[in-house]
Amino acid sequence: MAKQVWKPGNMLYPLPVVMVTCQDDDGKPNIITIAWTGTICSDPAMVSISVRKERYSYDMIRRSGEFVINLTTEDLAWATDYCGVRSGSQTDKFARTGLTPIPASKVKAPLIKEAPVALECRVREVLPLGSHDMFIAEVVAVDADEAYMDENGKFDLAKANPLVYSHGTYFTMGKEIGKFGYSVKKNK
Repeated sequence: MAKQVWKPGNMLYPLPVVMVTCQDDDGKPNIITIAWTGTICSDPAMVSISVRKERYSYDMIRRSGEFVINLTTEDLAWATDYCGVRSGSQTDKFARTGLTPIPASKVKAPLIKEAPVALECRVREVLPLGSHDMFIAEVVAVDADEAYMDENGKFDLAKANPLVYSHGTYFTMGKEIGKFGYSVKKNK
């Protein structure tokens, strides 16, 4: 099968799609949907988000140095999309989507109550990259909804049916096909 050569582009899909909460200097919260996010270090726990400078949330994150990454689910798909296509400068996204802001334990930006997991983050560095700036942040707390804990106290995100984003389309995750290391596990 032949391969076509295209101009350089971001074809690294699927990606997690998350709702990032932030707060302005007056305490007004906002939600921005982001698919350009990822894990960058495990010790200390660090993540990144990339945000266009023109976005309403950009200055809030830049000035406060804090944000919360809220994981999304199939049940949150409409709100996730809405928060990505409407500006918080013109609408109260919490009110419009019916999402509930709740206090975080370590940062001033709120969590989204309906999200199964929230990562409270403090910005360590901002990298200007071109169309987007990358906020590199340390995770200072993780808030997990007890509704997704199994009988052994283990968190089961699959129960939440998390969303991913692939080239303009939202998907839920598919069936489990194996756990890390299954390719080398010895059969008993």
